[in-house]
Amino acid sequence: MPIFVRDDISINYQITGSGPRLLFFNGSGATLETSALLIRALSSVCEVLSHDQRGLGATSVPDGPYTMAQYAQDADALLQHVGWDTCALFGISFGGMAAQEFAVTYGKKVTQLVLLCTSAGGAAGSSYPLHTLDSLATEEATQKRIEITDTRFTAQWLRDNPTDAEIARAIEQRSDVTKSTEQIKGESLQLAARAHHDVADRLHFISCPTFVTAGRFDGIAPVANSEEIVKRIPHAVLKVYEGGHSFLMQDRSAIADIRTFLTDITLRS
Repeated sequence: MPIFVRDDISINYQITGSGPRLLFFNGSGATLETSALLIRALSSVCEVLSHDQRGLGATSVPDGPYTMAQYAQDADALLQHVGWDTCALFGISFGGMAAQEFAVTYGKKVTQLVLLCTSAGGAAGSSYPLHTLDSLATEEATQKRIEITDTRFTAQWLRDNPTDAEIARAIEQRSDVTKSTEQIKGESLQLAARAHHDVADRLHFISCPTFVTAGRFDGIAPVANSEEIVKRIPHAVLKVYEGGHSFLMQDRSAIADIRTFLTDITLRS
């Protein structure tokens, strides 16, 4: 994969697929490798520019603290590097926060916006403070992650619902992965930046068609937070899916709806 160097950071990125141009923002701790299936699903209908955000994956880990503005600036510099003047944005969870920051700052470059299981912060509501889980013992933190991923995820529910049990097992497996000091540093710096995310009073600057999606049982980014986002963006619509923070894996209609939105030529300027 190519590497783009700017200031004190080297950014690992890729361009895949063909169709309308789409800039992809990943979630907390996620990388191009761990999100390959989702990127591939979007690349089937779009030309997708995706990157490991600062501190993650094969991108370097500059000294912190990091700010949400920096995540948006990195993405804008990457757009300029590849020669894209405009594009749609896709942001999931933390990536939705970064996408909002990008859209309120570089709005003229954004043709469409898709936000998944995310929050605007401030008066519009914040997502669960994931950085606080670092103070818990590993087993306790893992159990809490499972509970907030989907508020239905009790032991009985997981016994009765094999697909959701797989999601819970994946969370457990991720907690067992041994990480380097640099990985831990980068993820912690990202979570610290996330804790200060607040674009609530700037969302009205977003003028492009916006599709906001949420999981009905999400304990990380509750539906109420998505409702607050839609109230503040002039051309936004909300759809709630039958799932939690991982609703893309739980409700098959979600990715189909997103691809339809992104390929609707009437929505692009």
